Amino acid sequence: MLDCIFCKIVAGKIPSLKIYENDHVLSFLDIGPLSDGHTLVIPKKHYTVLHEMSDVDLAEIGKALPRIAQAVMAATGTDAYNVLQNNGRTAGQLVDHVHFHIIPRVNDDGLGYRWNAQKYPEGKDKKIQQAIIAELR
Repeated sequence: MLDCIFCKIVAGKIPSLKIYENDHVLSFLDIGPLSDGHTLVIPKKHYTVLHEMSDVDLAEIGKALPRIAQAVMAATGTDAYNVLQNNGRTAGQLVDHVHFHIIPRVNDDGLGYRWNAQKYPEGKDKKIQQAIIAELR
């Protein structure tokens, strides 16, 4: 993608503070961190949303994430982190290239999120379950 900022970082056209790199994955510090050590992990190939990713690239991200997260925790002295991945504008995705945030957390850091749990109306949960299963076939 010619105008994708992450593709430009992968191509070396925009500098970044690289953390990790292999043939499929690039990781670098976020330029607008929510906390010290806030790190991004991206596939080198351009994908807009997670479900577009190839099995190979997804497996490579899956192998890299825990290793990078552990290094971020050790380097920042934290014992907790969030992994955040958004798909689509409604979900909060601002850069149209799949990316995972590793956000180190400490007590009383002021970061948070809303988890507005609900209950399904009677029978709606089973209807949704069956619809999802049908799509998987």
